[in-house]
Amino acid sequence: MEGAFSNSMPSHFSYTFTPGTSSAYVTDTVTNTWMDTRIWSKLPQSLIDRVIAFLPPPAFFRARCVCKRWYSLLFSNNFLELYIQISPRRHWFLFFKHKSLKSYICGNNSSTTPGSGGQTSTTNIFEGYLFDPYDIAWYRISFPLVPSGFSPAAASGGLICWVSDEAGAKSIILCNPLIGSLSQLPPTLRPRLFPSTGLKVGPSSIDVAVAGDDLISPYAVKNLSTESFHIDAGGFYSLWGTTSSLPRLCSLESGQMVCVDDRFYCMNYNPFSVLAYEIAANSWCKIQAPMRRFLRSPSLVESMEKLVLVAAVEKSKLNVPKSLRLWSLQACGTTWVEIERMPQQLYQQFEELEAGHGFDCVGHGEFIAIIIRGSDKALLFDILRKAWQWIPPCPYINHGCGGDDELHGFAYEPTVTTPVTGLLDQLTIPFQSFSGLIG
Repeated sequence: MEGAFSNSMPSHFSYTFTPGTSSAYVTDTVTNTWMDTRIWSKLPQSLIDRVIAFLPPPAFFRARCVCKRWYSLLFSNNFLELYIQISPRRHWFLFFKHKSLKSYICGNNSSTTPGSGGQTSTTNIFEGYLFDPYDIAWYRISFPLVPSGFSPAAASGGLICWVSDEAGAKSIILCNPLIGSLSQLPPTLRPRLFPSTGLKVGPSSIDVAVAGDDLISPYAVKNLSTESFHIDAGGFYSLWGTTSSLPRLCSLESGQMVCVDDRFYCMNYNPFSVLAYEIAANSWCKIQAPMRRFLRSPSLVESMEKLVLVAAVEKSKLNVPKSLRLWSLQACGTTWVEIERMPQQLYQQFEELEAGHGFDCVGHGEFIAIIIRGSDKALLFDILRKAWQWIPPCPYINHGCGGDDELHGFAYEPTVTTPVTGLLDQLTIPFQSFSGLIG
């Protein structure tokens, strides 16, 4: 898609997008349909706005180049309200490069700018890679307003949650990458190293949970507690004032949580189980995972508003072939049901490429992406169509250059407006405390 996400007209927004390639067939034949301006010029503006609101993000930003009025739609409250009401949800993914020497994610791209006296200065610019699973297309997006020393940790409702890397109380930023907006949350109260982070953004509320990696001393961490942040349009808020203890023998691996039905889920590795955090009740519980003795590289993903466990199964002593399987957590909250198994021929090819390095998964809507660690290879599974396919390598990464091409992904819903972040601008107003209502 030529010129997607680019703009020839000046804008104060900080996004810079570059279109990628698609695996879809492209023909050289272009049909030029004659359009009678006497008819099209008489279409009511309200109808035109509805058509524009249905456009996917690349086409929307291209359309803004047509005229001043279309360009100004991004600043029109009436259009943005219409956009929220009728724009279809799109289940995209946003990937970042995985830092090779540490266990968290960072933007390792930099730009060189001329300085005074002929000297040059290097500025770190975070860079992400949007993947459209419908058109199998990649897009590059930069984050010039995100300060250095932050890493992406979670995503929800069109917002990316960035958490500070430095040990101590965590600073958190919420960013809408399509329009370059930044909103800062108050810092957490407890010092942590690399905690697990969960984000849930609704039409009128924001919930953030930060769990584990408590700094009990300058030289030791332990998974002890959870801090939660809440704010909503009703005027209730809790600025990290609601805390809870993690279950005993909890061994979280630093990373993101998965949100399904007002719960945050994450993996517990010793003993092996699934941990669930009830947002409203501010409490944790354990869910026993299936076939726990034989799973390798287990990952939790959200798919079709259900919690899905993806893992490789290796039963060395039983007459069952190795495979990659998917289980769905049932409504009772205690039972897992197998819903899919990778075809054996495809799994043999996948296992050869994976070579024991492991894999990570991210789900969004009907799609689940399975990324082989230490490589640019990834599979896409469409639950509705029961179809598997290899994802074309991201064209913006130097593949095979020292392992820096490994990607870490988030479920991302592209949207040109996130009005809920306006609640954060009102934190100076004396709201009624959410935590104060408990008890």
